[in-house]
Amino acid sequence: MHPFTYTKAADTREALDAGRRGGRYIAGGTTLVDLMRETVERPASLIDISALPLSDTTVTKGGGLRIGALVRMSEAAAHPTVRALYPVISQALELSASAQLRNMATIGGNIMQRTRCTYFRDVTADCNKREPGSGCAALHGYNRGHAIFGTSDSCVATHPSDLAVALAALEATIHLLGPDGERSVPFSDFLLQPGSTPHREQAVLPGELITGVEIPAHPRPLTSGYLKVRDRQSYEFALTSAAVALRIGGGVIREAKVAVGGVGTVPWKLPAVERRLIGERPSHRLWAEAAEQATDGARPLKYNGFKVELLKRTVERQLRTLGGIT
Repeated sequence: MHPFTYTKAADTREALDAGRRGGRYIAGGTTLVDLMRETVERPASLIDISALPLSDTTVTKGGGLRIGALVRMSEAAAHPTVRALYPVISQALELSASAQLRNMATIGGNIMQRTRCTYFRDVTADCNKREPGSGCAALHGYNRGHAIFGTSDSCVATHPSDLAVALAALEATIHLLGPDGERSVPFSDFLLQPGSTPHREQAVLPGELITGVEIPAHPRPLTSGYLKVRDRQSYEFALTSAAVALRIGGGVIREAKVAVGGVGTVPWKLPAVERRLIGERPSHRLWAEAAEQATDGARPLKYNGFKVELLKRTVERQLRTLGGIT
């Protein structure tokens, strides 16, 4: 680990002043500290923001939900309002990492985490995320766990967050605070596809910090849930996953929100699946036909072609579970 300075910010103003000078924000540290140990990340200065007043979970005036950036994953998952309004969020969090990590990691840190691509974490391998212009070893290497959506010639790494998939499905908004004040970014624009600049992963400006995540109000009743398929049942990242929210009224699907993980360079929204569902009556045939559209535009690599069929089955299974007609 390389030498660095450490500052514990007493308030938001002190944190922003230090961030303006190029420091890196840290709270739970469950991702950044690991990357520093492996010399993937070498920040010269760390700013501990764990004392900032960003740990509340509240219902918004419009009936949505706002979760502070410093709320621990375990706290958000267990919060009665989160569980009641959006079970998909609680389930995504509970299926993430280990209990010990969930007790430390924060909501803001979770969506800022970097890929688990082994080539990214191996400093001897070519990786455009770690060293722009060096190449992508995963593109023609062992890419079983890599993306089939949103890839480019520069990067094929998946985004690892389960929570981010749920936030994508629910069309959340990220609130930020920086030297120029507050601003909000739709979650669909917050995590960036690699293109030719895979080292740019989030739409965060220099010195900005995440203050909270807001889920808009959705018409009720809304049934939601998260399904994660992986090589082993615990402490493993997704091969495929599906975050689904459905509103069924009068026997007809009135609203459908579907996003998938483990298959994209960012959490991948499935608008074609959503369109196929809305206005239809739940049925065996509908779930199967909608799931067939889950892989439109997929670009499998040498070792991850199995994800195409696996994703269809994952989406269909979750639709059946939440929508009935099993």
